[in-house]
Amino acid sequence: MKINRIPRQAGFTLVELLIAITVGMALLAAVSMTLRSGLQASTGIQLKASAQEDARLALQIMTAEIGMASYNPKFRSDAAFWVTPACAASPNQNYRGIQEATATALTVEMATGPGAGGSDWIGDDPNEVIRYVYDAANQRITRTANCAGGAQPFLGDTALSGRPREVLVVNNNLVIPAVFRYFNGQGVELASPVTAQIPNIRRIEITLAVQTSEIDPTTKTRQSMIYSTSVLPRNHMVE
Repeated sequence: MKINRIPRQAGFTLVELLIAITVGMALLAAVSMTLRSGLQASTGIQLKASAQEDARLALQIMTAEIGMASYNPKFRSDAAFWVTPACAASPNQNYRGIQEATATALTVEMATGPGAGGSDWIGDDPNEVIRYVYDAANQRITRTANCAGGAQPFLGDTALSGRPREVLVVNNNLVIPAVFRYFNGQGVELASPVTAQIPNIRRIEITLAVQTSEIDPTTKTRQSMIYSTSVLPRNHMVE
């Protein structure tokens, strides 16, 4: 009797299937780790770039405004022209264009042109009295214009503000407590307290130590950067 045999079909054994699955999973894991690493690196770069942009823009604005200290197009010296800003910690009209000069606070005043009613007094137009303060407790820089409306967030904000903040100002954390340093015409730094030496100020150095508010997913730390620039209050020296 002839017996018909079923042809043996080629296939994978259970061991071969397990090996194939294991190799595939390993490849998928490697690809996933590569993609994740690339995404984390990209996120870290974006965080740093955003913090850099904010810090540099803040320095540019501060430089422009502080450089206008004592601007007096009319060359007036009467009391009606110069004001004593209520927002300065130690206002003294004798100091005129720079009313306050400490390591963490600076108040400058200038005349930008005829203001309300055509007058040219300092303080009669917005942004003629500017005060910058390093708020170490909230890791930010605040700005007050014409002593009105209170201190406004300038670089960074409070954690409880409800607004996202990308930059933390951390001068104290990095042992750089002085945001503002002051120098005379010979380049010698003026010793604290500087207020009594305001007429001698010829150069102001601004240093901002900043960190990203979000943790870099690659390094698991906040990225830190330090920016510094010098300002010559060009009109203050002629007062």
